[in-house]
Amino acid sequence: MTTFSAEMIGTALLVLLGNGVVANCVLKNTKTGGGSWMVITTGWAFAVFIGVAVAAPVSGAHINPAVTVSLAAAGVFPWAQVPLYLAAQLIGAMIAGFLVWLFYKDHFALTEDQGSKRACFCTEPAIRNLPLNFLNEAIGTFVLVFVIFYLAGASITIEGDANATIGLGTLGALPVAILVWAIGLSLGGTTGYAINPARDFGPRLVLSVLGTLKTPADWGYAWVPVIGPLFGGILAASLYYVLS
Repeated sequence: MTTFSAEMIGTALLVLLGNGVVANCVLKNTKTGGGSWMVITTGWAFAVFIGVAVAAPVSGAHINPAVTVSLAAAGVFPWAQVPLYLAAQLIGAMIAGFLVWLFYKDHFALTEDQGSKRACFCTEPAIRNLPLNFLNEAIGTFVLVFVIFYLAGASITIEGDANATIGLGTLGALPVAILVWAIGLSLGGTTGYAINPARDFGPRLVLSVLGTLKTPADWGYAWVPVIGPLFGGILAASLYYVLS
């Protein structure tokens, strides 16, 4: 497996299972019959565990552009590899967005509420206040990236790149899953805690081309879960290296 395919598959598994638990909880006539925030945050945490476990041995399991860009901004991941990682993450997220729609196709057809259908692809705020929504995403991602640096400890080796010395590969999958679970439970109720630009942007693109859902992708909000996580991640990486 190449680093590109590892990042693509890891991100696809993350988004398939993460958005899948949302669909299972909010779409009509599923066996779940509606699910709580605890179910959704737990499903996303387990999705992170699975995505990291699969991708870590090969790519370091960033599976998140905010992590990749933050590591590059901190000088511990080569900028030359950033476009490759971001492309793999975006493609993986788009594939997963399509698979969620295909898997729950009959249930999408029975669901009339546009917000519920959109939630199976991307995030939107509980209260629309774009500056504050941006801050929510930035803080959530700051916590994610800052804690990842402390969890990572030693270093990983990415095949063909001796300069990459920090990534998720040294974590084991469980600690980062618990971290994402904690973020979702404590900080996720305002915006849905994208904390991952690919996880939000890729499926939102898929939603845009699935005209049969008759659900707008809300592009006026789409910049928040992209720019907010990148800003928060870079700030976290910068602070970590100031303190270390």
